[in-house]
Parts: sequence; structure tokens; C-alpha cells
Amino acid sequence: MHPTEEFDLERDLPPESEDLVEDLGLGTLFGAMARGDKFILTVARAAVLSCLSEPDEIQYRQEVLADLTAHPQLAIKIYSLATEALEAHRKVTFWTLNITPESLRYYSVQSLELLLGYLVRLRRLAEENRSAMVSPALARLGSLLLTELDDEYIKRLESHLNELKLPGGLMMSAQLGQANRGTGYTLHRPRPRGLRERFANRGQASSSFTVPERDDNVLQALTELHARGVNIAANALAQSTDHVLGFLNALRVEIAFYVGCINLQAALGAKGEPTCTPCPLSAGRPGFAADGLYDPCLSLNLNGRAVGNDVSASTKVLILVTGANRGGKSTFLRSVGLAQLMMQCGMFVAAASFSAGVCARVFTHFKRDEDPAMKGGKLDEELARMSAIVSHICPGALLLCNEPFASTNEAEGSEIGRQVFTALCRAGVKIVVVTHLFDLAESLYEKGVEGTLFMRAPRQAGAAAFRLMEGPPEPTAYGEDVYRRVFGESATAIAPASPRLGSRPRGESFG
Repeated sequence: MHPTEEFDLERDLPPESEDLVEDLGLGTLFGAMARGDKFILTVARAAVLSCLSEPDEIQYRQEVLADLTAHPQLAIKIYSLATEALEAHRKVTFWTLNITPESLRYYSVQSLELLLGYLVRLRRLAEENRSAMVSPALARLGSLLLTELDDEYIKRLESHLNELKLPGGLMMSAQLGQANRGTGYTLHRPRPRGLRERFANRGQASSSFTVPERDDNVLQALTELHARGVNIAANALAQSTDHVLGFLNALRVEIAFYVGCINLQAALGAKGEPTCTPCPLSAGRPGFAADGLYDPCLSLNLNGRAVGNDVSASTKVLILVTGANRGGKSTFLRSVGLAQLMMQCGMFVAAASFSAGVCARVFTHFKRDEDPAMKGGKLDEELARMSAIVSHICPGALLLCNEPFASTNEAEGSEIGRQVFTALCRAGVKIVVVTHLFDLAESLYEKGVEGTLFMRAPRQAGAAAFRLMEGPPEPTAYGEDVYRRVFGESATAIAPASPRLGSRPRGESFG
């Protein structure tokens, strides 16, 4: 997952992660990636919320994903083997408060024998799929398995493990140290004796002795000598076991991410939804362009396909979306955030094509339900969350706002929005805002703020419904359409018509 370091599953996630999960509906995305596998769910969450910051790092993962998408069974088999190996080792792991060198030697030999079988199976898998492992990361993995686990090395390792079982007993040497205490205990490989040597030594005095029965003191002394003899070998075996387990754990974590990507792409493909390999641009560039950009989480919850949007905002730092109620504005906002996160973790994107600058971080400021404890008003809560965002945001970050400051009157909410968004844009933050505050949208449009793209949800039905288009803000959200759908009659029968642009009193809300 990274050219120079392992993916750390235990790293702390950014403080805005919980808001991203809630506002963008990431739970649906993670669930589709995991398909019931809790481990893949954990990896998917950590990977998506830990954005990469360099285009080269993103492309590194994209190349791996391209290989594994073309050969999905390879990823699934690697993940299954690594998982099976770790589960099998867990079953033979011993738990005791009195770990002795002898018990450590015994269980380490047992663990290495078990894990060696799985390493051989991984090497065989690499041999069978050598032509499919083209990306630098997979090519390096294949080379590691094929060169470091060749037949000669496997035979030598098996031989060492058989010897370390000590089938012929323990042979060691020691020296007398200070106060005639033993020192320099060294374990030796038992030297096989041939027939000539055995016959030559017949009749010579033996240096062996027999421990009397029930002599606990002598047995304890021999046990201590045995422990000193195997201590160094036991520690070396334990370190080797940890090394192999570390490799298998890292392999399982990193391949789990790609299995999750394959699962998600299969789920979207089954609905006929397009996906693409995005083009990440260097940090600081405001480039943003997409064809057929849609919300994959919405699509996964629909019977049919989601409606995509085309956006061309290569030089824009602020995108402001207005228009009809239930016209797809919030869905578009979520699709932008999801695409940015998916691109920056090395995944595909839910679009026909997508390119964007790499963001330092992604923040969301969406509407929240009323505080049941009534510790403060909704505007206080909105301002507190915006203040927390501002304290963490940095140049190059992306901020997604869904109907901000709508909890107060239009004049006040618009003024707050103008000041906040203007200041953040000047600080180098890219912003996408969905708003019903016409005062805010109109003032930004009339001033002709540089680097601003205005998009509008149209008042239409049929195939074009929920598809946004570029256009100036309008002084209505078409609430009359909602009234007709609910009550089946025209709202003009009981209420005056909406005022026209230019005749609106200051402070009147059209949201």
C-alpha cells in the first residue's frame, strides 16, 4: 500500500473522521467493501479515512489495484492464505505465566513448522501468477517469495527445525567461571557417530551418570542446565517466529484493502454503474473535473442506478450549489466528498472520469438534528462546529457544507457565510457549498467572485431530474412543487406568489 513503509492499522484517525462517516454515508461504503468480513471492514475504514498526500503514492496503489482487479482471485487467495495461517497459529499459541526456555523452544519450532507450510503455498501461488504481478509492489512481493523461499532454503530450514526438536537429546558445552560457576553455555549440533567410532569407543569409561529416583534437587539442577543450554536457540526461534508472523500480518492487512476494493467494484458493476481510475493532481492545484460523478452509497441503496453529474471546475476554488428542493444537491455534495476520499486512498472513483487536486484533509459541515439536551440553539451548535473546523483546517484542504447557517434568518446566515467562505478561500481552502440562502448566493454571484462556479438543481422531471447544471442562483427553491406533491393542488390558491428577483425585501428567506 506504500512504497517505503507498512500500513499502520493502529494509527490514530483524523479528528474529523466521525463527521465524515456520518455526513458522507461511509458506513454503506465500508459495508460493501467488507461483505461481512469484520477484518476487511476495519482495514477499509482506516484506509479510506487516512488520505494519502502525494499523487505518486496514490498512483502506486492504483497500479496494484489494476493488477488485482484484472485477477481478483489472486487477491482473494493471498488474503485467504494469510488469514488461514494466522488463525492456525493462534490455535497452537500457548498461554502460560511460566514461560521457560524449553517451552519457548518447543512452541517456536511447532509454530515455524506450521507457518513454513503456508509460506510454501504463497510461493507456489506467486509462481503460478508471476505474469499477473506487474505493478512494482506485486512484482517485489513475488520476487521476495520466489528468491528468499527457494527449494534449497526450504530444505535447509526444515533440517534445522528437525534438529531443534532435539530428537537425540541436548548437547552443550560450558566453562567454569568465577566461583566455579558455569558460564558460556553453548548449544551444539549433535554429531552423528558411525559404526567404526562406536566400536572404537567400546570398553572405554563413560562420563555419564544416572540421577537417583526422587532426587528433586538434582532434577532441578539439570532442568536449569537444560534451560541455559537452549536459551539462546529458543530466543532466536521466537524472533524468527515473530518475523514470519509480522510478514503475514502486514500482508493480510494490505491485501485486505484491495479485496475490499474488488468487492465494492463488483457490487457497483452488478448494478451497471461505471467506475474509473482517477487522475490525482499535485497538492495546491484547484483542478476538479468529472463526468458522470455519482454517489456510490446512494446507488447501493437504490433499486436502480444513481444519476451522475458532469462538472468542469479546473480553476475554481468555490462551488456554490442552489436550486430546487430534492433536486440532488446534497447527493452531489456527498459524491464530491466520496470521490475525493476514494481517490486519495488509491481506489477507483464512482464516475466515468474524474480528476482533482490532492487535498490536505477533507472536512464536512452538514446539518445536525436539534440538541435534545437543549444546551444551546442550533446556530450556536453550527458556529461551534465551524469554529472547530477552522481550528484544524489548513491550506489545500477541502470543505463540504450542506445548508450552513440556515438555522437563523437569511440576512444573518448569509452574512456569516460570506465572511467565513471568503476568508477560507483566501486562505487556500477549496469549498463546495449547498445553500438555500439566496442572499448569500446572489451577493457572491453579483460580485463576480473569482474562482467561483455556480451550479443549480433544475426544476424538471424525467431523465434529467437530479442532474445539476451550471447557472446563476434563482430566488426560489420551488417549494410549490413540494406542496403539489403532498397536497395535490397549487400553493397559489392559499399563498401569494413568490416575489421576483430584485423585489425581495432584505432578510426574507426563500429556502
